[in-house]
Amino acid sequence: MPYRGLILDFAGVMTTPIGRSSQAWCTKAGLPADAWRSTLEDDPVGRALYVELELGRMTQAAWNSATAAIIGVDGENLMGRVHAQVKAVPSMLEVARQARASGIAVALLSNSYGFDPYDPYLATGVWDHFDVHVLSGHEGIAKPDPAIYTLTLERLGLSANECLFVDDHPRNLPPAEALGIATLHATGSEETAHVIARRLALPLQAVLPS
Repeated sequence: MPYRGLILDFAGVMTTPIGRSSQAWCTKAGLPADAWRSTLEDDPVGRALYVELELGRMTQAAWNSATAAIIGVDGENLMGRVHAQVKAVPSMLEVARQARASGIAVALLSNSYGFDPYDPYLATGVWDHFDVHVLSGHEGIAKPDPAIYTLTLERLGLSANECLFVDDHPRNLPPAEALGIATLHATGSEETAHVIARRLALPLQAVLPS
């Protein structure tokens, strides 16, 4: 069955890796290169705060202040400062554009980072490339909870076997597969764009390096 829906993750799929930007910020701030990652993933308090942010139960401004206290830095627009080098990937924007032009509905499915004072979707310019937006901070559920995939299908108005889902985190793929959604593990933006183009039969050869 030809795909009628394309579901795309945000960071690391539509954008350059956040890790690259966060490591540069850490180095500039005089911190260990993995200080940001370890605070959000390994520190129990830092991880709990990040979950609250992802689910929309904490504002980004409040999260900035609380997380900055753990790291020992200024909290003013912390998320925006750390994400300063995160940019949209032109080839992936072209994938979304051409998919929509060919009649394929395109959804953004993202575990969010809060929206104020820094909105990553607007800052990177990806927002208007989608027909449907499903963000954990608005919905109160996050990947890999199966409910957020079901919600995305409902918003698209499509069945699972009509859709392809692309994410750079392997743990987010099995719940989609269990619903019958085809999946693709994104391992690099240019390579990922080529694979999507082949699977959706999009004419990307003119805009992407061979």
